Amino acid sequence: MSDIEKIHGITPDLTKENVDRLLALFPDVATEITDPKTGRTERAVDFDALKERLGDVAEGNRERYQFTWPGKREAKHLAREPIAKTLRPVKERSKDWDTTRNLYIEGDNLDALKLLRENYAGKVKLIYIDPPYNTGHDFIYKDNFGKTVAAAKSESGDYDDEGGQLVANPESNGRFHSDWCSMIYPRLLLARDLLTNDGVILISVDDHEAVNLKKICDEIFGSESFCAQLVWKSRQNKDNRSVTGVSIDHEYVLMYSKSPDKRVFRGADRLEDAYQNPDNDPRGPWQSANMVGLATEDARPNLHYDLINPKTGINYGKPEKGWRYDQRTMNRLIKDDKIIWPSSPNGRPRRKKFLSELTSDLAGFSSIIGDRIYTRNGSLEIREYS
Repeated sequence: MSDIEKIHGITPDLTKENVDRLLALFPDVATEITDPKTGRTERAVDFDALKERLGDVAEGNRERYQFTWPGKREAKHLAREPIAKTLRPVKERSKDWDTTRNLYIEGDNLDALKLLRENYAGKVKLIYIDPPYNTGHDFIYKDNFGKTVAAAKSESGDYDDEGGQLVANPESNGRFHSDWCSMIYPRLLLARDLLTNDGVILISVDDHEAVNLKKICDEIFGSESFCAQLVWKSRQNKDNRSVTGVSIDHEYVLMYSKSPDKRVFRGADRLEDAYQNPDNDPRGPWQSANMVGLATEDARPNLHYDLINPKTGINYGKPEKGWRYDQRTMNRLIKDDKIIWPSSPNGRPRRKKFLSELTSDLAGFSSIIGDRIYTRNGSLEIREYS
């Protein structure tokens, strides 16, 4: 029996799981409460005792760094709330059921994440999410779950399979950004639980919610887990309809890793052809590297000094932004004969960078992604399959 066929019933109570984890760390803050609905007595956290244990770090500080919006508390609760649903295999519509390692799920993605968490928590290496960008047209959400189906259907709008009304999120909505944040927050909380210890999550977004998404991800995954905000040139041709005169031709992919200290992308093989050995240096092939700095003299005075060839006495002066290395490091490079000295004082000394000194055979992965792959390419592919 496959894992998918075993996913059914009531999903775990994430609040209880968090309480158990907390009490495992601090057993002295445990207490017991009686549920007024069921009459059952269960363990709970004594928050007064927990504050004494940890110290009232933020207590009484009205001004503190945080990101919030109307509905955030409900969004957190939604992620923890158990559901009684089942993933039902549809073998007659499946291909290679007994051998495939792929899984396609139709349904509410929040429910699907809760169901998948039971069997796949901590097992997913890579998650890619392409959520609605909240342009005012592509974001649809459930509205007022308390309405009866009959009452809801008497109003205008679309409906899901359960009779819930689906409402567009126009910019005239007073909670335009809040509704989007409340939609994405619980889904990212559950996605985090699915990742392996070295797992990576990538999320597509554009300027409508990029700032809010970054703040939410910093909170859920930790700002130290942020790897990069990749930039994708999504538009092939300029948009001349823009009121500002600026054609927005790009989107973003936010990337977070649960092990940010490790290499996330393999990258491309380094082009070793760029390394030559024209002077038969016994240390092997090398290429020249720029030594000009990037800081003004006010900002980094230790990088601004006259560079003199000790053998010829030629003074090459100092660039406007100084040198890349301080004098101590530069003297070591000179001693090791790793400086290429021009014959003219108007030339610019450069450093010998040896192939043998590289710590990796892989070049860095550029934050500018995609090569002539635009949104229209995906639209054309979908049209071919229609």
